[in-house]
Amino acid sequence: MVVKNLVAKALQEREMTRYRFWQKTGLARVTAYRLVDDPLYVPGGDVWEKVCAALDCQPGELLIREIENNNLS
Repeated sequence: MVVKNLVAKALQEREMTRYRFWQKTGLARVTAYRLVDDPLYVPGGDVWEKVCAALDCQPGELLIREIENNNLS
């Protein structure tokens, strides 16, 4: 199982730049940009609180779970 963030998709839908996202969240620049650039980056609750406030959404809108198929048959 892999959990991925959909922050880049959310920004694209809102026509928001990484820079504006960073400014609205108040996160460290590295954290904000990593959220956008790395879908496998899933930080802790404090970060999601700021992200959801900035994007006016719920955490469940920004996270997905993918199940890896490791069957070798």
